[in-house]
Amino acid sequence: MRYITSISLSVALSAALALPALAAQCGNNAGGFNAWKTAFAAEAQRAGVRQRGLDALANAQYASGTIQADRNQKSFKYSLDKFLQVRGANTIISQGRKRKAQNAGFYNALEQRYGVPAGVLLAIHGMETGFGGFMGDSRVVSAITTLAYDCRRSDFFVPHAIGALMLVDRGAITANTKGAKHGELGHTQFLPGNALRYGVDGNGDGRVDFYNQTDALASTANFLRKKGWRPGAGYQQGQPNYAVIKQWNAATVYQQAIALMGAQIDG
Repeated sequence: MRYITSISLSVALSAALALPALAAQCGNNAGGFNAWKTAFAAEAQRAGVRQRGLDALANAQYASGTIQADRNQKSFKYSLDKFLQVRGANTIISQGRKRKAQNAGFYNALEQRYGVPAGVLLAIHGMETGFGGFMGDSRVVSAITTLAYDCRRSDFFVPHAIGALMLVDRGAITANTKGAKHGELGHTQFLPGNALRYGVDGNGDGRVDFYNQTDALASTANFLRKKGWRPGAGYQQGQPNYAVIKQWNAATVYQQAIALMGAQIDG
């Protein structure tokens, strides 16, 4: 999920923003990152991050590629037609239909449990990572802590940085886990705070692994259901579940693309 996704994090994560102690000072270049990490470590520890997460923070590096990507986002300014073309909508729809047919039992089980139809999940999976074909080459912890440090949207990314460190504590990711430029991880590109809150063990192996397709898609369905998805209701513009798609990504063209591709995959 892209950085503009709206969030509703756990009490522990929200508390990290409300603590009265001195907050780490944001910056606009690499110069203050190490000092920020030292101050942020105290915030993270008060929020419940343990040693493994603190070690990951200490080893995080300023991600200049992340900052460059954050400053040069263009696709969300496209018209819908251009956006669909750039994203390869026809290929996503075609591949989505094949995947649905090949694994109908899996998608039916997800819909029975969470109420979210296959088309929506497949449209998200296809748009985010090309069905797992490319899940990113940036270190998640470094990317998300860089964004938490950067003054541009520090308040938004601080809870996700705490979330990433907690995921390290839990063994769900490591300091070296790779994801997208904005710290999104796994098949459907969860921001770390959302991964922490909405992740579920879809394959029953006792752990939540967003790089496992079953866990990632079950977690995506769980996210949408917890955000208010109404089983059986429509998800096109003007229908009840379209508002829930907005919770996945706040860009209008992205919302429209999920709804349009999902309908064609389900059709």
